[in-house]
Amino acid sequence: MRWKVAILTASDRGFRGEREDTSAQVIRELVEEELQGEVIEYRVVPDEMDEIMASLIEMTDYYQADLILTTGGTGLAPRDITPEATLQVVDRVAPGFAEAMRMYSMQKTPRAMLSRAVAGIRGRTLIINLPGSPKGVQENLMAIIDQLSHALGILTGSKEGDHPDET
Repeated sequence: MRWKVAILTASDRGFRGEREDTSAQVIRELVEEELQGEVIEYRVVPDEMDEIMASLIEMTDYYQADLILTTGGTGLAPRDITPEATLQVVDRVAPGFAEAMRMYSMQKTPRAMLSRAVAGIRGRTLIINLPGSPKGVQENLMAIIDQLSHALGILTGSKEGDHPDET
């Protein structure tokens, strides 16, 4: 099964065309090569709550993405609001993804503790925040990529979940 993936970049400079969006390029490559996914939608929005929320909702409800990967806006700067926008649109949180990414990244740099990335579920779509740098995207996505197909299979109903309580 090819997963339908949307990429959302939150960046004021990227939106204004002042910065090339190399992080989204890294996401696209990893989605196509490692996840065998298909990018069905990509956009760059400014670091504005309403813009990020509207894009996440449209990517979920209209484009029916199985997975949305965001890049940017997960740090401590005042305009870094991607996690807050994500939490406004999800029905349930999926904290294990963000925990795994931070834990993996902490082995590379102590600055990983500054990440406020979150992950959650809206309907049958998994939304995961990634950092804004290409290197951060690469490391964080590779930390979780081996679990994404399984998670998406459970979420979309194409695969039964493994329940540790059942023996």
